[in-house]
Amino acid sequence: MLKLSNAALLEAYERAKKIRVEPAFIKLLVEEMKRRGM
Repeated sequence: MLKLSNAALLEAYERAKKIRVEPAFIKLLVEEMKRRGM
């Protein structure tokens, strides 16, 4: 997760919202985006 570029992180988040994934995974993506100040 931490090795993703900002663009890859955003893309993963957008895809995760479109398909059904674990809410915990989406939360992890959101926390990482906040940590990076995105």
